Amino acid sequence: MLDSPVVKLTQQLMELPSISEEEHRIGIFLANYLRKLDYTVELIPIALNSPRCNVYAYLGSSRKTRACLSSHMDTVPPHIPFRIEGDIIYGRGACDDKGPLAAQIMAVEELRAENKLADGDVSLLFVVGEEKGGPGMLAANDMNLTWEAIIFGEPTEGKMAVGHKGHYVFELFVEGLACHSGYPDRGRNANDILVKVLAELSALPYPTSELLGPTTFNCGKVQGGVAYNVLAANAYALCGVRVAANLGDIEKQIEEVVCKYPGVVLKKSFGYSETLLDYKVDGIDAMPVSFGTDIPRLKGDHKRYLYGPGSILHAHGENEQVNISDLVKTVAVYKKLVMMILSSDRVMGQEPAS
Repeated sequence: MLDSPVVKLTQQLMELPSISEEEHRIGIFLANYLRKLDYTVELIPIALNSPRCNVYAYLGSSRKTRACLSSHMDTVPPHIPFRIEGDIIYGRGACDDKGPLAAQIMAVEELRAENKLADGDVSLLFVVGEEKGGPGMLAANDMNLTWEAIIFGEPTEGKMAVGHKGHYVFELFVEGLACHSGYPDRGRNANDILVKVLAELSALPYPTSELLGPTTFNCGKVQGGVAYNVLAANAYALCGVRVAANLGDIEKQIEEVVCKYPGVVLKKSFGYSETLLDYKVDGIDAMPVSFGTDIPRLKGDHKRYLYGPGSILHAHGENEQVNISDLVKTVAVYKKLVMMILSSDRVMGQEPAS
């Protein structure tokens, strides 16, 4: 399996650092790689004069295709070099998201070799920025294309994802009044206020979902103060809520807490609701996932499938990894999904709930 084409391509991709906002090299590599395989390839800037480009590839001259396979080219920092130990690939992007990306290309290549594809059947869409707000997928809406179904690649442990949580990300800015810590009555400690706000937010009874589980709150970044003997004049927190249900109610809950504290300002970064997916595929188990994806950022009434090798529990960590046998299996599953899409007038699967 070490000589498998999907392993070789995964290695090539992983050897190109592509932290969010630094995807230029990998985009050029993929464009050249696919052109050599006789794809029509477009490098599409995500904004006017932007150096950041999505890669869109298809067979022949028809940009519009029935099926599309999509993964993201960017990774979280830091870059971790590729290495193989036994049957496991380690390094940044192994499962999130360069392994799935390589498997999508190889799935299409194998179907081409088997003479199962025609022009207009399938395309590949590889985007920038998924790990940092999703500007690449948001820009893909400007391509003015529609598909019957899209297969998104992310680490789902070799199972079809039935849905994933939404995300509400916001910042808190606290204004205090600095003074000597020996006379705390003369000032107002922004850190103390922030701690109280965060404690209330953490204890809120957030909505739950039978399918996706509980909504969870996390404060990921805190800053405040200048010294141990000075009351903090300012404090800051960056927070995120993984939304299982009722995003609007969650926003109101948080606003009501923040409004109780003078001098605290809430600034919303972004938010999107939970996403329910199409998942009924013969012979493949399904499960919900708690992480977010680019899927809700792409508008349209297409069927939405989410599948990939590896575990999100390894993604973003120092031991990010993917089992080679799982990577090879993923190629076969992507082929199966593509043929399922192409064999029907309209993809049959679980209808997402309203």
